[in-house]
Amino acid sequence: MTGLAGAPVPGLAPLWTHDPVTAGPYRLVGRLGAGGQGVVYLGEDTEGRRVAIKMISLDLSDSRARSQFLKEITAARKVAPFCTAQVLSADVDGEQPYVVSEFIEGPTLYRHVREHGPIAGNALHRLAVGTATALAAIHRSDVVHCDLKPDNVVLGQDGPRVIDFGIARALGVTETVTSRVMGTTAYMAPERFRNDAVGPPCDVFAWAATIAFAAGGRPPFGNDSLFAVMHRVLNDPPDLPPLPEGLAELIEQCLAKDPADRPEAEQVLMRLLGQDARTTGPLRRETVLQVGNETAGAPTPNQPLPLPRSAPRTAPAPPSTVRPEPTAPPPAPTDRPGPTWVHPTPPGRAPVPVPGTVAKAGGGWQRFRREAGDAWGISTAIFLGSVGAAAGYVASNAVGPAVAVGSAAFVVVYGVRLLLATALGGRSDRP
Repeated sequence: MTGLAGAPVPGLAPLWTHDPVTAGPYRLVGRLGAGGQGVVYLGEDTEGRRVAIKMISLDLSDSRARSQFLKEITAARKVAPFCTAQVLSADVDGEQPYVVSEFIEGPTLYRHVREHGPIAGNALHRLAVGTATALAAIHRSDVVHCDLKPDNVVLGQDGPRVIDFGIARALGVTETVTSRVMGTTAYMAPERFRNDAVGPPCDVFAWAATIAFAAGGRPPFGNDSLFAVMHRVLNDPPDLPPLPEGLAELIEQCLAKDPADRPEAEQVLMRLLGQDARTTGPLRRETVLQVGNETAGAPTPNQPLPLPRSAPRTAPAPPSTVRPEPTAPPPAPTDRPGPTWVHPTPPGRAPVPVPGTVAKAGGGWQRFRREAGDAWGISTAIFLGSVGAAAGYVASNAVGPAVAVGSAAFVVVYGVRLLLATALGGRSDRP
């Protein structure tokens, strides 16, 4: 296949015998899928760029039907490119009508869950944000998807993308049960079965059912017989898998039976982004889609979030307005409990001690001189010298030996005390 060498497309099947080989200027190179609305092909233009081409299987020969189809497709082309596969063009004048859309390489959500299991954690949050962003963008252009389901969410390399939006509406899929919508019954809102008007609340319901499928591997109302699913959608509460608390509450609200009780798609997105009424300074309406797109634009599900960027460094304020507070030195040993504080001082000046602080002593020689003349130390040495002299006199009954013993005791005590005080820094709690 030209243009596909070395780049296989997951799920691409060869063309069948009776499949067309071209669609206008595009060459068809394989099948991407098929459904009630038609077959989707992978196509290439003359420059080898890939597109997705849906061949419409319905008869659009009626002028009114063709006009309505073109009107809806024109509206779909105006949808902002946030988490969506853009509609590029459409041709309804030929023998085989078709719609050309942006090709997003990656598995559908349905296929991913079936092959790898349910999605959880950060990946589930990104999926919810991305699909809600797509719905908000679609609804802003007055387009209704009408057929949101896991098969219409593609997990691209830059995040989830919603495809096929507006095509179901363009085909006039507003009936309750037809061959075109039987396969998506599990994601259809209750009003669809009551033959009520199709509107944005239908998409919000389908979004919640799609996220529930992604988290649990099954639709919240089952996927067995058609009428059993219809009965559950109309009457029973959803059977939801384990979900984070905030997301579980949001999903339940979006699956409300009454469309008036469901939040709008943009409100869903704001809540997923933490921008609800309880948050101060909410995002502006014109930026919420951009934020949602950036949040969802991450690795495919089941891969962790990228590491957050480090906070930008703040430029220092001018010296004339801010004075830095120096780090206090570690306290020296003291007999008095309590913290040590140092007042902030301008750069280039030494800290000024305050009452109760510990001042660092000077050099060794200065400390020796101070301790040598310390009255407390001299008094202690004299006292112990006198004790020694008294002891010597008692032992010898002679004055000479007693004086010698007292003098020796004085010198030893004074010398040892002076050396220890100098080495240890002396006592710091004396007045």
